[in-house]
Amino acid sequence: MNIINSIELSIKKITENSIRKCMTEKLIPEFEIDDINVEKPREKEHGEFSTNIAMMMVKKAKMAPVKIASMLVDNMDFKNTYILKAETAGPGFINFYLSDQWLYDNTEMIIKQKDNYGSSDYGKNEKVVVEYVSANPTGPLHMGNARGGALGDLLANVLIKAGYHVSKEFYVNDAGNQIEKFGLSLEARYLQELLGEDKVKFDEDLYQGADIIDHVKNYIKEGRENLLDKDSEDRKKILVDYALPKNIRAIKKGLKRYGISYDKWFSEKSLYESKAVDELIDYLVKHNHTFIKDEALWLKGESIGSEKDEVLTRSNGFPTYFAADIAYHWNKFKTRKFDRAINLLGVDHHGHVARMKGAMNAIGVGEEKLDIIIFQLVRLYRNGEVARMSKRTGKAISLDDLLDEVGVDAARFFFNLKTSGSHLDFDLDLAKKQSNENPVFYVQYAYARICSMLRILKEDDADIDKEEGIDYSLLKNNEEIELMKKLAEYPNDIIISCHTLEPSRMTRYVLDLASLFHSFYNACRVKGENEELLYARMALVKATKIVLKNALDILSIKAPEKM
Repeated sequence: MNIINSIELSIKKITENSIRKCMTEKLIPEFEIDDINVEKPREKEHGEFSTNIAMMMVKKAKMAPVKIASMLVDNMDFKNTYILKAETAGPGFINFYLSDQWLYDNTEMIIKQKDNYGSSDYGKNEKVVVEYVSANPTGPLHMGNARGGALGDLLANVLIKAGYHVSKEFYVNDAGNQIEKFGLSLEARYLQELLGEDKVKFDEDLYQGADIIDHVKNYIKEGRENLLDKDSEDRKKILVDYALPKNIRAIKKGLKRYGISYDKWFSEKSLYESKAVDELIDYLVKHNHTFIKDEALWLKGESIGSEKDEVLTRSNGFPTYFAADIAYHWNKFKTRKFDRAINLLGVDHHGHVARMKGAMNAIGVGEEKLDIIIFQLVRLYRNGEVARMSKRTGKAISLDDLLDEVGVDAARFFFNLKTSGSHLDFDLDLAKKQSNENPVFYVQYAYARICSMLRILKEDDADIDKEEGIDYSLLKNNEEIELMKKLAEYPNDIIISCHTLEPSRMTRYVLDLASLFHSFYNACRVKGENEELLYARMALVKATKIVLKNALDILSIKAPEKM
């Protein structure tokens, strides 16, 4: 049960009934009632909920919005609801004020539902594939991968909590230009290692990382086949077949350390081996979406809602990455029957969004089924300055470097502090602080403080498992009320995160919840109060513990019982 959603539905029903009553009594003419918008007012003094329906009815009711609002309020029936009263405000708003009973009922419900609190069937078991990270396997994971991983994993977890059937997926780019370039890089370093750097040129556009050198050194050290007598194509293939699986294993290991586990690692190469790319191209040709120019096969721009035509197959007969990507999405929708696909991509892929969504129309899927989230860049700061290098290696900071320095919890939390579309400044020094200045420490400390409170109460012979016979109406202090309101928002915040595809809302939620709990802790004594108040406040503490733990689980961040 989502109590906020239930109250909103109740307000809509009460308002609709009032409109119908006014029609029946000929106070206003009869008309079809539009959807009634209910939202939270910005100012607390304006009640818990508000509707602007009176302003929406002006033309149909043929009277001023203030008069409509007053008439609707006069004809509302609040029997058997949480609503105490409704008042008109401003140019025609209707504000609703609730009794505190809804907070008491919700707090009691949290204690009964425990881990299930916040779960819903909002997603109706819709089959969704969330693809994120999908790092180029020709090198180690970097900061963009790290942010995309945290954002994507949290989004997938939120969707699962909201009742979607979710598959987490990594698209392995193990074919195409980047693998050709990988092979050329390995070959050049291999020849340099055996023949000398001065004898073999290493082009600037090849992969410059030290990992390429490490691969060929290890290949030679392991006593593998001498490749000097092989032709270039065979040599590159052997080196790629040696190095690529190692890179993929390293990526899997790094992401597992980061707390990310995938349901599927999808190989781009498999699209060629299964002829899926050929079948996709045949479909586009058959449906008149293509033309030939300069011996290449082009996708008509008009077919994807663009002024620009796109190459599908080059003049040498090799498909482009775009062709493979369309085939991959064909596999998602038409082969594996996903209802919806969500991709998280770095800002350098911004130009890919429109043409990819347009391609969904061309293959008969519909662009509305594909959501592409573009996330912005990360700047790392150390000692107040931009940190571009690892202090340990002197190289660009990788995901492993970051986790070594700040840990998994801080990394995942900080990467989700802002929405995906916002640039993120990551303060390495702050992420390592063991103080309330560090937001992840602040949240985890709130949880540890709750656990400590409950341990002390148990040592004092309080029945910390007590759930029945608690008088929640004793919770009347402002700090108690505000904390209960925040607890009640949790299920709705999950749904909003799903609707907006912005799960960073959950990070802000746990920060707000921790702050309100710390305020409650400082203002409201539990130990030493009379028994009835002690158990009421202890129930509120337990409810906070449940919600904080549930939210940290979605974030894949530890909830420590001691700090």
